[in-house]
Amino acid sequence: MENTMQNVRLDELRGAPVFDRNGDKIGEVEEIFYDHGSNRAEWIGIGTGFFGTKRVLVPVQGASTYEDGICVAYDKDQVKDSPGLDSDDIRGETERELYSYYGLGSVPTGYADMTTDTRTTATEKSVTRSEEELEVGKRQTEAGSVRLRKWVETEPVALDVELRRETARVVREDINEPIGRDADAFGNEEVEVPLREEQAVTSKQTVAKERVGIEKDVDTRTETVQDEVRKERVDVDGDGEVGRR
Repeated sequence: MENTMQNVRLDELRGAPVFDRNGDKIGEVEEIFYDHGSNRAEWIGIGTGFFGTKRVLVPVQGASTYEDGICVAYDKDQVKDSPGLDSDDIRGETERELYSYYGLGSVPTGYADMTTDTRTTATEKSVTRSEEELEVGKRQTEAGSVRLRKWVETEPVALDVELRRETARVVREDINEPIGRDADAFGNEEVEVPLREEQAVTSKQTVAKERVGIEKDVDTRTETVQDEVRKERVDVDGDGEVGRR
């Protein structure tokens, strides 16, 4: 939601982002310049990190709140090319040049010189408030290990095999053929027939059966880290009247 700068105290927006009229970020609020006569905020000084070493100003006129910062009424390129500021005072020619560049017309008569709200007198003092911010990092630790171990064991194996063996039997055949007179049919004779058999013989060969390896997966978990951080607070005490800006 947008509000005009009349409803916002600019001095409370130091460090807030500054957006151009298209919503593009162009810097951060670094300085606020007030008119001493009316005590009105007139110019916003934008952080130099976006424009090198150049200090640039953009009018408060037409600005409004946007998200968590300020939206000005000008394009980023126009702000970038605006006349640079060499000091904390906007005097005479510098102010007229800025009014002309941003199309604000001429400098109203009776306006006092403007200076940044960073002005202080010798009697003003301040304290800086600091606080700790918790940062969480990560480190690798060993969570265990996985080991593959191979060993040899012996187990009995039984296989059935069919073996053949030769046997002998006597075969008789009737002939009833006459033998010639000159043939000598009688005598001693011996015939030997060898018999064979199969015997089981074993042999071994090594065969690779399986490859076993280890792969790693990564599981992700969310862990809440708790700690304590210190913050400095500033209280205002005194008998006199204390105003707030």
